[in-house]
Amino acid sequence: MSIFKPFTFDTVASINCEWGAARRLGDILAAWTDRRNLLIVTDKFLHNAGLLDPAKASLEAAGFTLSVFDDVVADPPEAVLYQCVDQAKTVKADVVLGLGGGSSMDIAKLAAVLIPSTQALSELYGIGKVKGTRLPLVQIPTTAGTGSEVTNITILTTGETTKMGVVAQQLYADKVILDAELTIGLPPLITAATGIDAMVHAIEAYTSRHRKNPLSDALAREALRLLASNLVAACEDGKNRTAREAMLLGATLAGQAFANAPVAAVHALAYPLGGHYHIPHGLSNALMLGPVLRFNLSAAAQLYAELADVLLGPSNATVTSRATRFVEFMDDLMNRSGAPRRLRDMKVTEDSLPLLASDAMKQERLLQNNPVELREADALALYKNAF
Repeated sequence: MSIFKPFTFDTVASINCEWGAARRLGDILAAWTDRRNLLIVTDKFLHNAGLLDPAKASLEAAGFTLSVFDDVVADPPEAVLYQCVDQAKTVKADVVLGLGGGSSMDIAKLAAVLIPSTQALSELYGIGKVKGTRLPLVQIPTTAGTGSEVTNITILTTGETTKMGVVAQQLYADKVILDAELTIGLPPLITAATGIDAMVHAIEAYTSRHRKNPLSDALAREALRLLASNLVAACEDGKNRTAREAMLLGATLAGQAFANAPVAAVHALAYPLGGHYHIPHGLSNALMLGPVLRFNLSAAAQLYAELADVLLGPSNATVTSRATRFVEFMDDLMNRSGAPRRLRDMKVTEDSLPLLASDAMKQERLLQNNPVELREADALALYKNAF
């Protein structure tokens, strides 16, 4: 009899992890594809700050013709995607490169699909709705957090406060380039928020009720080990190469884990905070992680105990004791990271908590993965706990 339940594990085709890889990007991509009309999808801050300059110089030296779309914003609306696709079609781009945070990489994914497609965007929302192929897609993250470079998910803002997702095999990149040099100088607060976001991905993948499997578990454990042991160092010294490399790899491993074993209540409760208060996604997760860990503690005790062993070393203590130590460790780590810990610190008003709870319940795709069933009254209690 098999010891494993049947499972499927999908991920990107290729990962290149190399300090300074962006400086020789032209050579890397020229050896990979004969196409030379490349669209870079990024944001104005990165573009204006010159972060793209070494990569652009290398690409141009290798014979690539470049067009830069730099209008990506946080929580991008559909209009940004349409603008990106229009620009790509105008310049006849035949390769798409996402360079930046999760929003830039998310737009790059869907742009690569829509540029050659006859499908309307409205037909793509949901799981497995994308038909046909896409343009070749390369992803280069500049933060260590979202894991978007290795996921097959794109989230778009579809209204004032609502978001919708596209989940499809076609959104997995052909090539991911991890160059931790690009994360040097990331401000401490962004380092903390994105790092905690990545740890949430690892924890929720490890405790997910659906599609959790031995590969996602192994990736989640190693991701959490790398992230937890380097977060504070990366926050305290933004030029710490060892810490930066560990954080970037950890975020990618966590992304591979949760792309296969989906996230749950922390994310479900985080999304309304982004929608109503425009709190960055990583910070939203940081604010809700502690309350949700405590809410799930009894049901997820065995799994939390296993993660405690990863972070704190093996112990002969009881499962309950080790699980509790894990939750306490994560609370302490978030405190030391300098990330905000209370909703009131982010200008969330107490009278809005019922609305947030109501909106969180719309995230059924995520809530079904939580170790414990979560009702609207529970969601409200968790927001109050975090307030």
